[in-house]
Amino acid sequence: MASLADAEVSLTEGLADALSRVATLHPQCDLSNPGTPSATVAILRQRHGVLDHLVLADSPIVLDNGTDYTVITDQRVDQVLPTLQAEVARHETHTTGHREALQRLVLAQREVRNTPAGYWIAGTNPESAHHALTGTTELGRVRSAAVMSDGVSRLVTEYAMATWAEAFGTLRAGGPHALIETVRKIEATDPTGIRWPRYKSGDDASVAFCQW
Repeated sequence: MASLADAEVSLTEGLADALSRVATLHPQCDLSNPGTPSATVAILRQRHGVLDHLVLADSPIVLDNGTDYTVITDQRVDQVLPTLQAEVARHETHTTGHREALQRLVLAQREVRNTPAGYWIAGTNPESAHHALTGTTELGRVRSAAVMSDGVSRLVTEYAMATWAEAFGTLRAGGPHALIETVRKIEATDPTGIRWPRYKSGDDASVAFCQW
């Protein structure tokens, strides 16, 4: 937030600066360790009559223009290690086979994370910011927007239990809490991932909802 306070600073530059700042707060840590914490990033910033966006990894931004929805997302992680990903999907969650397959996938992902052979995500290397997807939309073309983690967007993209119009209707009526509650209710009907194979029963769920 501090890095992007100046509207003339690009989202890419601001994210790179933020990653550098965080890294300097941990001088005693081995930041070269591939297991160092990392995160997806989704940023929407209003500036001079436009909306700037940045997406790094699979936390999407969805723009509503009143008649249609534009989904801005980075799915490059899904293209990496497809064989190991398929192996995880073959097992029910909360089983030994699932845990072992997921551990193999996570360890393999760490080796290619933030490399040209893998995918990019916010970690200790500010270089990852320069691989984010960015763009600008005229504010007058947007009625509302949702910035969310994939733990929420999967209601539409993976579970296909709602359309974006229905998801935005829930947001307008009950806010982020109502949409997250809907996701959790759907997931509760498939706790072991038989209908919707996934890494865990429910992923982290966050939403920021904006209206103009």
